[in-house]
Amino acid sequence: MNEITHFINGEHVKGTSGRFADVLNPATGDVQAKVPLASKDELAKAIEIAKEAQIAWGNTNAQRRGRVMMKFVELLHRDMDKLAEALSREHGKTLPDAKGDVVRGLEVAEFSIGAPHFMKGEYSAAASTGIDIYSMRQPLGVVAGITPFNFPAMIPMWKFCPAIAAGNAFILKPSERDPSVPNMLAELMIEAGLPKGVLNVVHGDKEAVDGILDHEDIQAIGFVGSTPIAEYIYSRGSANGKRVQCFGGAKNHMIIMPDADIEQAVDALVGAGYGAAGERCMAISVAVPVGKETADKLVAALKPRVEALRVGPYTEGDNVDFGPLVTGDALKRVTGLVDKGVEEGADLVVDGRGFKHSTNPDGFFIGPCLFDNVTEGMDIYKEEIFGPVLSVMRAETYEDAVGYAMRHEYGNGVAIFTRDGDTARDFTHRINVGMVGVNVPIPVPLAYYTFGGWKRSGFGDLNQHGPDAFRFYTRTKTVTSRWPSGVKEGASFTIPVME
Repeated sequence: MNEITHFINGEHVKGTSGRFADVLNPATGDVQAKVPLASKDELAKAIEIAKEAQIAWGNTNAQRRGRVMMKFVELLHRDMDKLAEALSREHGKTLPDAKGDVVRGLEVAEFSIGAPHFMKGEYSAAASTGIDIYSMRQPLGVVAGITPFNFPAMIPMWKFCPAIAAGNAFILKPSERDPSVPNMLAELMIEAGLPKGVLNVVHGDKEAVDGILDHEDIQAIGFVGSTPIAEYIYSRGSANGKRVQCFGGAKNHMIIMPDADIEQAVDALVGAGYGAAGERCMAISVAVPVGKETADKLVAALKPRVEALRVGPYTEGDNVDFGPLVTGDALKRVTGLVDKGVEEGADLVVDGRGFKHSTNPDGFFIGPCLFDNVTEGMDIYKEEIFGPVLSVMRAETYEDAVGYAMRHEYGNGVAIFTRDGDTARDFTHRINVGMVGVNVPIPVPLAYYTFGGWKRSGFGDLNQHGPDAFRFYTRTKTVTSRWPSGVKEGASFTIPVME
């Protein structure tokens, strides 16, 4: 049995806690590896190493740190196929989707090459008589990331690339469900020239998470996962005086106006609703057609497309549209929510619950499901299903459709499909959701903008990647300077003012 290791101080380190978790093959249900679950003592040793390594790294100029990121990007391109295969093997997503996972992280690494620009401060000469004022951005020290299973390449890179480029040392606690790719990324960072100890991967469960939240040397924490855990991490980390950003659940609506191109909308819904088996925080899970005619056309066009989707393991290559869910527990949860939707009175137009793959009957597969006539009170609408389930929620008017998205507790992403510019402009200005698409189903911003949801989808003042990442992983120091030739004699007992 393959035993995965921690990656600490530039080396693979076996776990010593005696506790392990199974790493499953989602396509077969078999255990393919064991991953160690770190104790707080193991975590503390990694933090101690990171703290020592950060001193020299933080004093390395930002241009040289950016060059490490530049080399890292080159190595990611070199090892793209290797990373994607390892990712698909543990997560279950198709190879093209796995490569997309790596590429969207790679883009943040590219953005982080610009660290010298984002670390710049400001300068005001002669702010007062003989006085200059300037500011500087400085790294926080040791920071940490707690990342989810659904993007085991992208989200770790969203966290550690800007943090490290800003001069911090980083502790990464990835999901124990697909831990191999985070280790591979850390290896590539060392090959790119990162000093040992600056990036450390510590595998674990709640014990490791709590260790990160409570350790006095961890200055900041970034998290992506479910909303209940996001709230827990945000509250406990903040109570311990740490800077914390947490991103939680989602229920992303796509509004289809009567003037929209129905075929374009169907293409968007099929890809955004069922890609990666729906295990994306930016997946479209609710389609909101406006008007009965629009809804009838949409459902009639969706039904055959959804029924024709191909489900199977990534090893079947181009013959597969999406793969299995990540675990048996995930399969039970999604199936249970589909059952509940039927009980609550929604119309199950396409039922994928009985799907069994011909050669992998024990895999965690579920076929695509399509509901119609979903209402606000149903659990399949209120909860994030995180599976290949699309709900059609009919709206009589545009105002009704906007109201659905506005009232939902989650506010991660939303989209509208229309040909009318006035409608699109009104929608983008009014909607209380963090990321908005206009004729774009999954509005994930590019790396030089920031990613983050509103309402109970996001906790903290600053978002992921983009300029906000460098603001989050640095603090500003402001210096007011006057040299002896400009000093007047005598003490002053009044508050200083600029003259």
